[in-house]
Amino acid sequence: MLNVLSFVLALIVLPALPDLRGLSAPDADWSRFRGPNGSGLSDTKGLPAEFGPALNVVWKTELPQGYSSPVIYGNRVFLTGYRGDTLLTLAVDRVTGKLLWEKEAPRNRIEKLDKRNHPAAASAATDGKTVYTFFGDYGLLAYSVDGRELWRRPLGPFNNIYGMGASPILVDGLVILACDQSTASFIAAFDATTGEERWRTPRPEAKSGHSTPIVYKPASGPTQILLPGSFLLTAYAADSGKRLWWAGGLSFELKSVPILHGDTLFINGFGSGENEPGRRVAVSPSADVFAASDADKDGRLISAEIPTTHARRALSFADLDNNSHLTVEEWDYYKAAMDSENGMLAIRLGGSGDMTDKSIKWTYRRAVPQLPSPIIYGNVLYMVNDGGIVTTLNPDTGALIQQGRLKGAIDSYYASPVAGDGKVYLASEKGKVSVLKPDGNLEPVVVNDLQEDIYATPALVDGRIYLRTRGVLYCFGTR
Repeated sequence: MLNVLSFVLALIVLPALPDLRGLSAPDADWSRFRGPNGSGLSDTKGLPAEFGPALNVVWKTELPQGYSSPVIYGNRVFLTGYRGDTLLTLAVDRVTGKLLWEKEAPRNRIEKLDKRNHPAAASAATDGKTVYTFFGDYGLLAYSVDGRELWRRPLGPFNNIYGMGASPILVDGLVILACDQSTASFIAAFDATTGEERWRTPRPEAKSGHSTPIVYKPASGPTQILLPGSFLLTAYAADSGKRLWWAGGLSFELKSVPILHGDTLFINGFGSGENEPGRRVAVSPSADVFAASDADKDGRLISAEIPTTHARRALSFADLDNNSHLTVEEWDYYKAAMDSENGMLAIRLGGSGDMTDKSIKWTYRRAVPQLPSPIIYGNVLYMVNDGGIVTTLNPDTGALIQQGRLKGAIDSYYASPVAGDGKVYLASEKGKVSVLKPDGNLEPVVVNDLQEDIYATPALVDGRIYLRTRGVLYCFGTR
């Protein structure tokens, strides 16, 4: 009789326990920024279309501020944060929302940041056993998933005019980190177990931006790291850092994550409004300018010698070493930056050496994002620019499907779109999350209002949406 009673009581109690199903399901891996290979796509089912502060909330947890996006593996959510003057790595229980641990990172300096950046901007990466985080004010750190520090690797200081923002990724036992900055840019690989540097490859062309790389595994040859930067998309051998092939035609500033679709890579770059079609500024070659304007022939132009008002304003980004004058090299960079165009590019994968003339399939030049990365879902390419203009394109041809602002969510956008379960999610700065059908139409199914700023990109795992606002991490889902 007692056993029967115990069985009945167990049946009553069990439904109240946390739902642990799916923790090891295939779609439970959102282990880097923007999920599987940076695509922003999830195979999960049952995602809610409607949610908000009091609707379809599984749990919500107050967190220190941060712009890093949720990274998920198994029953852990990993993020970085900033409290007072303290840099933090955080772990949250995915089932309950409980803060499991937080660890303070060393802070040996304070980066100068653009107002759109944050000391805790880079997202974590994890293999389910170890979590890796990067802070521009220190470097790389590794923790066990239970919060025990395993190693630390100081890096920098850096001189990115926006501050650092690229997130680490994991490839074949290596932590890959892109460090693009005004001078001495590089991509490097560190042993995931020890933190020892395995290789470092200079990126002299990269002057401005903070794109996070993705991985490409060709049918033959080494695994490749694909990384956009100023003017070029470059492929590196993951095991050695060797530069394998590259394609030009990109803007002088790259901050978005590229995405793969079939045999093609898609990447958007935006430098300035003056890199829009029809608005580019003509800049004379350095040989002509220095011959006419370098009065004392010392090989540099101080402000009084710079021949145009536009070029004097360009000191803010073209003065790469920040010493208040322009060298020939810096003038050449200024000219190349002004000659470049904003654009979304479709680049055929593979090759050897300079593939620019062979690999560019199409370009699109209007309303291109600076920060949000693109997404391809339902064979439609979606991009939303910082000013809130959404563009849908045919990824095969680059043909425009629709372009406009989202009704009920006219705003700035910094988070990148994500998609799954027949829904495309776009989160605005002021907390409006629009849900679109995957057909390229811009009429929202619903616009949800979270009533708090959003800068982080959501994660979609096991029928739930993990979304970070300025001060809260939400888990949304239907029961």
